Amino acid sequence: MTDYDLAIIGWGAAGFAAAIKASELTSGQMHIALIGKGPLGGTCVNVGCVPSKLMIEASKTYHEANHKKYDGISGGASLDFGKFMEYLNKFVAEERKGKYADVIENFKNVELIEGEAKFTGEDTVDVNGRSIKATNFIIATGSKTFVPEISGLDDYYTSDNIWNARELPKKIAIFGSGEVAMEFAYALSNFGSEVHVFNRHNRVLKGFDDDITRELMKAMKENGVSFHLGVNYHEIKTVDGKKDILTWTGTFTGFDAILISTGRMPNIASLNLHAACISTENGIITDKHLRTTNKRVYAAGDCVRQPLQLETLAGKEGVIAVENILGGEKTINLNEVPWVVFTEPNVASVGKTEKELITAKKTFTVRTVNIGNVVKANILHSSNGVAKILAGQDGKILGVQVIAPYAAEFITEAVQLIKHGLTYEDLIDTVHVFPTVAESIKIAGQAFIRDVSKMSCCMD
Repeated sequence: MTDYDLAIIGWGAAGFAAAIKASELTSGQMHIALIGKGPLGGTCVNVGCVPSKLMIEASKTYHEANHKKYDGISGGASLDFGKFMEYLNKFVAEERKGKYADVIENFKNVELIEGEAKFTGEDTVDVNGRSIKATNFIIATGSKTFVPEISGLDDYYTSDNIWNARELPKKIAIFGSGEVAMEFAYALSNFGSEVHVFNRHNRVLKGFDDDITRELMKAMKENGVSFHLGVNYHEIKTVDGKKDILTWTGTFTGFDAILISTGRMPNIASLNLHAACISTENGIITDKHLRTTNKRVYAAGDCVRQPLQLETLAGKEGVIAVENILGGEKTINLNEVPWVVFTEPNVASVGKTEKELITAKKTFTVRTVNIGNVVKANILHSSNGVAKILAGQDGKILGVQVIAPYAAEFITEAVQLIKHGLTYEDLIDTVHVFPTVAESIKIAGQAFIRDVSKMSCCMD
């Protein structure tokens, strides 16, 4: 049996962040086991954030080159999808090496152990027949794709394996309507696929208010994406190499491929958690300090029972878990965590939504401005989008949602407004750069005090 001060199960974002932070806080004196299986870096760098955002940016470049945007400028681009996907996978390998394999070499107190961990007691796991005992554990095993039971579904893509594709599907069905589904729909339609989005519920992006999702659907329809919402698909039939989708209301035919993107589920089934007295319910149950029902064991990231599954949140929670193991009392306020859908326009949110405030019976005021009020958006020829602010009776900003170009780059301003309890008057009082799309948040703040349609540029 090998003893460690800390054993971390999972070597994705949360696990790596935890291992590095523990090493920093103990000046490299903590003896750490970092246990994982599959490529180093977990979901984000290998099959999540990194390849998907590269695909999105590349597809946008291709699409814009073939669609005239400004008078007097014309272009054109060709696409070798197989060659691009080979480049994408090479890029991912380089990022995995540079950000994970090479990085961990700097921490000699961290031992990488490849294999599947199973708890055999409250302070012990088995990995490939090797018994590992630790003073503390952090579970950071992330999540995996949820695949619904559909008769005849036996050949499909997910966000894990689509990176193996070398031919662009001419016609593809995407099952699901969350952020991953929307991003793939956007990218593949840019490349020229005929994209159909199917969802059993009658909406997309359940974490956003309806006015925001309407703007996104409008933009994506203009990009050629078809939506089939409230459609209960139940069977797939393959006819002459093409896939037909049978629903209770009709049959959709002739698809070259199907992409399953119906959500993710905590990756915890193989951990034998009951042996360590760790409780679960749609994920590992933790207290506000990320401690599980076993006082030796903490959990971080997508394996935790929580509403958000984000790489940045996982990394933050990995750090917090370590700080608390070492005597801290750190917590994280999920109301201050931003999340983004990297379509074009971007969709970004932080804080409360209208639906949440109404459900909580909170008194609030809302202001929404069309992106057409923002000069930089007009320069970009971006007509779909809004900036929306929710404020309490005292003027404090409770939530911000934006659908606009570059929203991912400036939603952090809204995080600071909420985190520090600032008001729309504080927002208005802050000088912004002109012309930027980030101005949209300030203009939404100004909508609380005036009719912004009667306001000149740079009006304070």
